[in-house]
Amino acid sequence: MASVTSLTASVHQRLADALSAALPEAGAADPLLRRSDRADFQANGILALAKKAKANPRELAATVLDALPANDVIKDVEVSGPGFLNITIADKAIIETLAARAADDRLGVPFQQDAGTTVIDYAQPNVAKEMHVGHLRSAVIGAAMVEILEFTGEKVVRRHHIGDWGTQFGMLIQYLLEHPHELDHEGGEEDGEAAMSSLNRLYKASRALFDSDEEFKARSRDRVVALQAGDAETIALWQRFVDESKIYFYSVFNKLDMQIDDPDVVGESGYNDMLEETCRILEESGVAVRSEGALCVFFDDVLGPDGNKVPLIVKKSNGGYGYAATDLSAIRDRVQNLKASTLLYVVDARQSLHFKMVFETARRAGWLNEDVKAHQLAFGTVLGKDGKPFKTREGETVRLVDLLDEAIDRATSVVREKAEKVGLAEEEIVENGVYVGIGAVKYADLSTSAVRDYKFDLDQMVSLNGDTSVYLQYAYARIRSIFGKAGDRRPLAHPELELAPAERALGLHLDQFGETLAEVASSYEPHKLAAYLYQLASLYTTFYDQCPVVKPAPAPEVAENRLFLCDLTARTLHQGMALLGIRTPERL
Repeated sequence: MASVTSLTASVHQRLADALSAALPEAGAADPLLRRSDRADFQANGILALAKKAKANPRELAATVLDALPANDVIKDVEVSGPGFLNITIADKAIIETLAARAADDRLGVPFQQDAGTTVIDYAQPNVAKEMHVGHLRSAVIGAAMVEILEFTGEKVVRRHHIGDWGTQFGMLIQYLLEHPHELDHEGGEEDGEAAMSSLNRLYKASRALFDSDEEFKARSRDRVVALQAGDAETIALWQRFVDESKIYFYSVFNKLDMQIDDPDVVGESGYNDMLEETCRILEESGVAVRSEGALCVFFDDVLGPDGNKVPLIVKKSNGGYGYAATDLSAIRDRVQNLKASTLLYVVDARQSLHFKMVFETARRAGWLNEDVKAHQLAFGTVLGKDGKPFKTREGETVRLVDLLDEAIDRATSVVREKAEKVGLAEEEIVENGVYVGIGAVKYADLSTSAVRDYKFDLDQMVSLNGDTSVYLQYAYARIRSIFGKAGDRRPLAHPELELAPAERALGLHLDQFGETLAEVASSYEPHKLAAYLYQLASLYTTFYDQCPVVKPAPAPEVAENRLFLCDLTARTLHQGMALLGIRTPERL
């Protein structure tokens, strides 16, 4: 089905045409339409146009009204103040537009054919290291943006740039070579906890030996050389670390209700064969220059405390490659081989300077240009209730799996308290506890502007009140429960009915779903979708309190129309939450 024109777009076009008719010399004029608490919409664009044309704004507003043809969308327009237009939408237009949305599986949201290809770099754990709370935001924000971009029509290529290369592997591989059973564990092949336990044990033992035994340290450094040279035995042992780590990664991502596929995991090692060529291209083109034996890129606006330029080091003076070489090679691969039109990096804000320098280098080299853009979706830090970086009582970084388990436990307790009233079986309680707990963690992250830090407060996250995913999930479940009480009445739109204020407010907000998604997709701000959904649930609560659906029973056509609004609200909540990666149980 074709996308549905929103009421906002419809009113905007009518006003723009009337403005052009009233003031032809202004050309295509923007009425500056926005939602208003004085009417359904307010148009503020006349003031600026009147000033430019040296006209009286109220007189110009009256001329615009005369030029506005009669239509079935706008019920009333009032000139207010110095020349604002307060616009009221016809009830009939609201319900007819919503009926068109309801008839479409996509709720009337446009699907942009050939929108482009976005390669999104997110969820970047390190091989042989435990995932901690710092890995949460990249995974959650990135997964949500994947869903949102794909839903709006973008072709999305996922890339998980795991840390699977570097000097520390010399130590790990050498220790495993000398202690070949250290990665053996009793858990099955898919036991993530057992895999991580083995990796932790091996890491600690190898680090202790590396720090205390000079001969082992020398052997470890030789092993790094063998790894970089592609020695078959060394590579085979390195692969064991990668495979064992993936078992662990996938178990954590599975708990986060995220699907990570093997082909999407392309770590630092995936670009090894490109590094030397990347350096050669940069040097031959003059983008990078030699400085004190290293290959560097300099920038006029990146200066150190001493006032000297701080370089991006692509190749070190000892011949080793820095992160920049890998990141620049990844850009080459994503642009030239994956044919990306947009590169989106969901990376900690503390790496912003690095990516600013990498993107500028890629622009100078011609890999980024007017047709290919790169953007860092930077995110802030997860803080504890005290406003400081989230740590355990012992001062250690919080393990991600422990944090998720605690969220599930808390949420299961909340679900259990309500279970008897709904009649949930134990199996449903456990399942819903997972959905509510993981949803609470994701929503707390996604409802905050990504660049801001946020406090991790499980008590607040699993609260039934306030801006939480639990509030939204319960709103959805409550709507679904209504249909079990509605008897033989079914959702059916009745455009001929006059709407109550709460029905109008709910209907107008439902109509903004597609526009909200378009804005979120273009600005990479998933918190705006979370805010839309929270407002939707809040408006529904007001509607439910003020507009009886089942008891006391309204007239049949009123009941059908209200059931129609209930159904479309539930479908919009379900779709919106799914795009954020959050499940909506039918019963809670």
